[in-house]
Amino acid sequence: MPSDLSDSYHFHVMRRAIDAIDAQEQPLSLDQLAQTIGMSSAHFQRLFSQWVGVSPKRYQQYLTLDHARRLLAERFTVLETSLATNLSGTGRLHDLFLRWEAMSPGDYANGGAGLTIRWGWFDSPFGQALVMGTEKGICGIGFVSETDEAAAMLDLTSRWPKAQFVQNADMLRPWVQTAFGATATADKAPLYMIGAPFQIKVWEALLRIPSGHVTTYSEIADAIGNPRAVRAVGTAVGRNPVSWLIPCHRALRKSGALGGYHWGLPVKRALLAWEGARADHETTLSAR
Repeated sequence: MPSDLSDSYHFHVMRRAIDAIDAQEQPLSLDQLAQTIGMSSAHFQRLFSQWVGVSPKRYQQYLTLDHARRLLAERFTVLETSLATNLSGTGRLHDLFLRWEAMSPGDYANGGAGLTIRWGWFDSPFGQALVMGTEKGICGIGFVSETDEAAAMLDLTSRWPKAQFVQNADMLRPWVQTAFGATATADKAPLYMIGAPFQIKVWEALLRIPSGHVTTYSEIADAIGNPRAVRAVGTAVGRNPVSWLIPCHRALRKSGALGGYHWGLPVKRALLAWEGARADHETTLSAR
């Protein structure tokens, strides 16, 4: 991840590149992509590779529509065995957030009454993010590249209608910097899950999916002991309030289709492509 979160410039270059790739039926050359972005080929290649770890040509392979199908074929995670095989502990950002707790069902049923939630806007590698948290940890992250600030704010605040919301980016900043890779202070980035008991079971299952891997909605249903609740699992995945850290973007349909994503499918594609590229890059480095 970029070390300077004051500027999400790299992400915006990436998004423009993704839009250019999506507009064409055939892969674009480095020169074509650079010209579309308005940069020299060398400058574009350097920025792109710094952010992703692979070349623009290689990254295009991760953005194709069949990338999700390849992930299912090659990096499908069986959730019931992922912890036993230690798969979930390898190269995984979410190891930073294994210290978490959930709101009690009774408190959740009260709609967050008596709860103070701080919030702030932050630049992230995936565009501007709205981050919320209590004194116990991060409870909400939303991306706005496919929506707007007002919609994201309404979306998250409406989940806990009786809570008090206070703007306080300073309190959240150390957690946010850890969340997006700028620092490695794992002890300062806890998660606080605020949801119904069934939702929290689904979100726990999502936390077991390693970075660079995917699973299916039906596999999640099996893992939580409700194999027939695939549709309800899909709804709970979509209601995950802590995007990126609780990796709902790693849940796919059995067919390999991306399914939905609460903050926009382009964001889901970018998240999966970034993780896939980084996983391959780390594998190559470790093999040397």
